[in-house]
Amino acid sequence: MNILLETERLILREIVPTDEMALFLLDNNPNVHQYLGNNTVSSIEESRKYIDHVRNQYAQNGIGRFAVVLKETNEMIGWSGIKFITEPENNHVNFYEIGYRLMEEHWGKGYGFESAKAWLDYGFNQMKIQKMYASANKENAGSIKILKKIGMQQVSEFDWNGIPCYWFEMENK
Repeated sequence: MNILLETERLILREIVPTDEMALFLLDNNPNVHQYLGNNTVSSIEESRKYIDHVRNQYAQNGIGRFAVVLKETNEMIGWSGIKFITEPENNHVNFYEIGYRLMEEHWGKGYGFESAKAWLDYGFNQMKIQKMYASANKENAGSIKILKKIGMQQVSEFDWNGIPCYWFEMENK
């Protein structure tokens, strides 16, 4: 697999083993995990396992989460991408979900929107996905704003591991 996307300010590339420290710093921050069940990582080994998991998704599904890298500095600031979900979530199974997670110091700069929009366009135009899905903790105003801004429609509410969430959908037209 050799997917590489570029936006005005970002490079979206495969996550590789050398990204382990950036991923550790991302997922060790309790503020980043505030709306994700507060399951921060506590060791670099957990980040290595996550990288292995993501790379297995690339091999199995041809898609997954990708590193978000600033063009200007070549700094990895998080991940975004399209994930093929095979486990039941909100009464759905075997569907494509758009998602993103950025380091706290890069929130509010438009990078989440920029990367999510790039993946939505890629999913609809290159992969020919018929319907894209996403979810967000009901209290995560930033994520909800991004999903609405890229055109996704909030269609329902559901409980994810005890967390009240909104469910979003968008059809490829």
